[in-house]
Amino acid sequence: MTATIGRAVRTARLAQGWNLDRLAEQAGVSRRTLVQVEQGQSNPTIASLLALSDALGLGLPQLMAITTEPTLEISRDSRGPVLWQGDAGGRARLVAGTAPPNVVELWDWTLEPGDSYDGGPHTPGTRELIQVREGAVRLTVGDHTEFLDTGDSASFTGTLPHTYAWSQSDKGQAPAPLTARFTLVVFEPNVQPAATERDAI
Repeated sequence: MTATIGRAVRTARLAQGWNLDRLAEQAGVSRRTLVQVEQGQSNPTIASLLALSDALGLGLPQLMAITTEPTLEISRDSRGPVLWQGDAGGRARLVAGTAPPNVVELWDWTLEPGDSYDGGPHTPGTRELIQVREGAVRLTVGDHTEFLDTGDSASFTGTLPHTYAWSQSDKGQAPAPLTARFTLVVFEPNVQPAATERDAI
Protein backbone atom coordinates (compact mmCIF):
# COMPACT_ATOMS: atom_id res chain seq x y z
CA MET A 1 0.00 0.00 0.00
CA THR A 2 2.78 2.47 0.85
CA ALA A 3 4.43 1.77 -2.51
CA THR A 4 1.14 2.32 -4.33
CA ILE A 5 0.57 5.61 -2.53
CA GLY A 6 4.12 6.72 -3.29
CA ARG A 7 3.77 6.01 -7.00
CA ALA A 8 0.43 7.83 -7.15
CA VAL A 9 1.80 10.93 -5.41
CA ARG A 10 4.90 11.05 -7.64
CA THR A 11 2.86 10.53 -10.82
CA ALA A 12 0.42 13.29 -9.87
CA ARG A 13 3.25 15.65 -8.88
CA LEU A 14 5.06 15.15 -12.19
CA ALA A 15 1.79 15.61 -14.09
CA GLN A 16 1.54 19.05 -12.47
CA GLY A 17 5.14 19.80 -13.43
CA TRP A 18 6.04 20.34 -9.78
CA ASN A 19 9.31 19.47 -8.06
CA LEU A 20 9.44 18.05 -4.54
CA ASP A 21 9.90 21.45 -2.89
CA ARG A 22 6.87 22.94 -4.58
CA LEU A 23 4.51 20.12 -3.61
CA ALA A 24 5.87 20.09 -0.06
CA GLU A 25 5.20 23.82 0.19
CA GLN A 26 1.71 23.61 -1.30
CA ALA A 27 0.72 20.69 0.94
CA GLY A 28 2.33 22.09 4.08
CA VAL A 29 4.40 18.97 4.69
CA SER A 30 8.16 18.68 5.02
CA ARG A 31 10.27 17.75 2.03
CA ARG A 32 11.61 14.78 4.00
CA THR A 33 8.07 13.50 4.61
CA LEU A 34 7.23 13.86 0.93
CA VAL A 35 10.38 11.99 -0.13
CA GLN A 36 9.56 9.17 2.29
CA VAL A 37 5.98 8.97 0.98
CA GLU A 38 7.06 8.87 -2.68
CA GLN A 39 9.68 6.21 -1.96
CA GLY A 40 7.22 4.08 0.03
CA GLN A 41 9.43 4.28 3.11
CA SER A 42 6.76 5.34 5.61
CA ASN A 43 3.09 4.96 6.43
CA PRO A 44 1.73 8.49 5.91
CA THR A 45 -0.89 9.80 8.30
CA ILE A 46 -4.42 10.58 7.14
CA ALA A 47 -3.63 14.27 7.64
CA SER A 48 -0.57 14.05 5.37
CA LEU A 49 -2.50 12.15 2.69
CA LEU A 50 -5.33 14.67 2.78
CA ALA A 51 -2.89 17.56 2.52
CA LEU A 52 -1.11 15.99 -0.46
CA SER A 53 -4.30 14.97 -2.27
CA ASP A 54 -5.84 18.42 -1.76
CA ALA A 55 -2.70 20.19 -2.97
CA LEU A 56 -2.63 18.01 -6.09
CA GLY A 57 -6.35 18.53 -6.69
CA LEU A 58 -7.06 14.81 -6.62
CA GLY A 59 -9.08 14.06 -3.54
CA LEU A 60 -8.14 11.17 -1.29
CA PRO A 61 -10.19 8.45 -3.05
CA GLN A 62 -8.50 9.14 -6.38
CA LEU A 63 -5.07 9.20 -4.76
CA MET A 64 -5.82 5.77 -3.30
CA ALA A 65 -7.02 4.57 -6.72
CA ILE A 66 -10.35 3.30 -5.40
CA THR A 67 -12.53 5.16 -7.89
CA THR A 68 -12.81 4.88 -11.64
CA GLU A 69 -15.76 7.13 -12.39
CA PRO A 70 -18.03 7.15 -14.27
CA THR A 71 -18.14 3.34 -14.37
CA LEU A 72 -19.61 1.25 -11.56
CA GLU A 73 -16.97 0.55 -8.92
CA ILE A 74 -17.50 -2.25 -6.40
CA SER A 75 -15.53 -2.43 -3.16
CA ARG A 76 -15.82 -5.86 -1.57
CA ASP A 77 -16.00 -6.24 2.19
CA SER A 78 -12.71 -5.47 3.98
CA ARG A 79 -10.89 -4.63 0.72
CA GLY A 80 -10.51 -0.88 1.24
CA PRO A 81 -7.13 0.46 2.39
CA VAL A 82 -6.58 0.89 6.13
CA LEU A 83 -5.30 4.45 6.57
CA TRP A 84 -5.25 4.66 10.37
CA GLN A 85 -4.65 2.18 13.16
CA GLY A 86 -5.20 3.05 16.80
CA ASP A 87 -2.90 2.10 19.65
CA ALA A 88 -5.62 -0.17 21.02
CA GLY A 89 -6.39 -1.85 17.68
CA GLY A 90 -8.99 0.39 16.05
CA ARG A 91 -8.93 1.00 12.30
CA ALA A 92 -10.11 3.47 9.69
CA ARG A 93 -10.75 1.95 6.28
CA LEU A 94 -11.52 4.06 3.19
CA VAL A 95 -14.03 1.83 1.38
CA ALA A 96 -15.29 4.03 -1.48
CA GLY A 97 -15.04 7.50 -2.92
CA THR A 98 -15.56 9.79 -5.88
CA ALA A 99 -13.25 11.85 -8.06
CA PRO A 100 -12.89 15.67 -7.99
CA PRO A 101 -14.09 18.32 -8.07
CA ASN A 102 -16.70 17.34 -5.45
CA VAL A 103 -15.10 14.52 -3.47
CA VAL A 104 -17.13 12.13 -1.33
CA GLU A 105 -15.36 9.61 0.92
CA LEU A 106 -17.03 6.62 2.59
CA TRP A 107 -15.19 5.28 5.65
CA ASP A 108 -15.62 2.26 7.92
CA TRP A 109 -14.17 3.00 11.40
CA THR A 110 -13.65 0.81 14.44
CA LEU A 111 -12.46 2.02 17.83
CA GLU A 112 -11.31 -0.20 20.67
CA PRO A 113 -11.37 0.90 24.34
CA GLY A 114 -8.84 3.70 24.70
CA ASP A 115 -8.73 4.54 20.98
CA SER A 116 -9.08 8.16 19.89
CA TYR A 117 -8.43 9.96 16.61
CA ASP A 118 -7.86 13.71 16.30
CA GLY A 119 -8.77 15.10 12.90
CA GLY A 120 -7.50 18.48 11.85
CA PRO A 121 -9.67 20.99 10.03
CA HIS A 122 -10.43 20.24 6.38
CA THR A 123 -10.78 22.65 3.47
CA PRO A 124 -13.64 25.21 3.44
CA GLY A 125 -17.05 23.73 2.77
CA THR A 126 -16.22 20.23 4.02
CA ARG A 127 -19.06 18.41 5.79
CA GLU A 128 -18.97 15.10 7.66
CA LEU A 129 -21.73 12.67 8.57
CA ILE A 130 -21.36 9.86 11.10
CA GLN A 131 -23.62 6.99 12.15
CA VAL A 132 -22.70 4.66 14.99
CA ARG A 133 -23.41 1.04 14.06
CA GLU A 134 -22.06 -0.67 17.20
CA GLY A 135 -21.04 0.54 20.64
CA ALA A 136 -20.68 4.23 21.42
CA VAL A 137 -18.50 7.10 20.26
CA ARG A 138 -17.54 10.41 21.88
CA LEU A 139 -17.58 13.04 19.14
CA THR A 140 -15.93 16.41 19.72
CA VAL A 141 -16.21 19.20 17.14
CA GLY A 142 -14.41 22.37 18.10
CA ASP A 143 -15.37 22.96 21.74
CA HIS A 144 -18.57 20.88 21.61
CA THR A 145 -18.73 17.22 22.71
CA GLU A 146 -21.58 14.74 22.18
CA PHE A 147 -21.90 11.04 23.04
CA LEU A 148 -23.34 8.94 20.21
CA ASP A 149 -24.82 5.53 21.00
CA THR A 150 -25.67 2.69 18.63
CA GLY A 151 -27.97 4.04 15.91
CA ASP A 152 -27.23 7.70 16.64
CA SER A 153 -25.98 9.94 13.85
CA ALA A 154 -24.61 13.45 13.48
CA SER A 155 -23.52 15.89 10.80
CA PHE A 156 -20.98 18.64 11.30
CA THR A 157 -18.61 20.99 9.56
CA GLY A 158 -15.24 19.48 8.84
CA THR A 159 -13.53 22.85 8.94
CA LEU A 160 -13.16 22.61 12.73
CA PRO A 161 -10.79 20.29 14.61
CA HIS A 162 -12.69 17.13 15.54
CA THR A 163 -12.13 13.95 17.52
CA TYR A 164 -13.68 10.49 17.42
CA ALA A 165 -13.10 8.49 20.59
CA TRP A 166 -14.30 5.19 22.01
CA SER A 167 -16.91 5.60 24.72
CA GLN A 168 -19.02 3.51 27.03
CA SER A 169 -22.72 3.38 26.30
CA ASP A 170 -24.92 5.52 28.54
CA LYS A 171 -28.18 3.71 27.72
CA GLY A 172 -27.94 1.53 30.82
CA GLN A 173 -29.28 -1.51 29.00
CA ALA A 174 -27.39 -4.58 27.83
CA PRO A 175 -23.61 -4.22 27.94
CA ALA A 176 -22.35 -2.43 24.85
CA PRO A 177 -19.88 -4.29 22.63
CA LEU A 178 -16.29 -3.47 23.41
CA THR A 179 -15.66 -2.40 19.83
CA ALA A 180 -17.29 0.78 18.58
CA ARG A 181 -17.98 0.83 14.85
CA PHE A 182 -19.24 3.72 12.79
CA THR A 183 -19.73 4.78 9.20
CA LEU A 184 -18.31 8.16 8.20
CA VAL A 185 -19.05 10.15 5.06
CA VAL A 186 -16.86 13.15 4.18
CA PHE A 187 -17.93 15.65 1.50
CA GLU A 188 -15.20 17.98 0.26
CA PRO A 189 -16.33 20.38 -2.51
CA ASN A 190 -14.30 22.14 -5.17
CA VAL A 191 -11.10 20.10 -4.90
CA GLN A 192 -8.54 21.40 -7.40
CA PRO A 193 -4.77 21.83 -7.56
CA ALA A 194 -3.42 24.45 -5.19
CA ALA A 195 -2.78 27.79 -6.84
CA THR A 196 0.44 29.69 -6.33
CA GLU A 197 1.46 33.28 -6.90
CA ARG A 198 3.29 32.12 -10.01
CA ASP A 199 0.08 30.59 -11.37
CA ALA A 200 -1.74 33.89 -10.88
CA ILE A 201 0.80 35.92 -12.83
